[in-house]
Amino acid sequence: MRKIALALSAAGLAHGLAAAAPAAAQTVPPKTISAPQAKLAAVCTVNDNGVNFRGGPGSQYPVLGKVNKGQNMNRRGNTGDWIMGDLWGGPTGVWIYTAYLDC
Repeated sequence: MRKIALALSAAGLAHGLAAAAPAAAQTVPPKTISAPQAKLAAVCTVNDNGVNFRGGPGSQYPVLGKVNKGQNMNRRGNTGDWIMGDLWGGPTGVWIYTAYLDC
């Protein structure tokens, strides 16, 4: 009788370990390969009133208009100290000198 009890006990222990093994394996996070995320545009805010926005990266380019403090712009790139972007609710592809922007 004792042999049967030991055999059942050992079988139960082995069964318990086998049942526990998959649960332990599930706690390890699966490896995932994610696709590259799209680069998010940085938002810049104009920090002065009457700031010119231009058609190119320099004072030699024509002034297309003016913006005031608080105007936001999605930054798309830069050339030197000039940032190109899209004004919220306004023209796109405009250039503003970096001193007049907080990015």
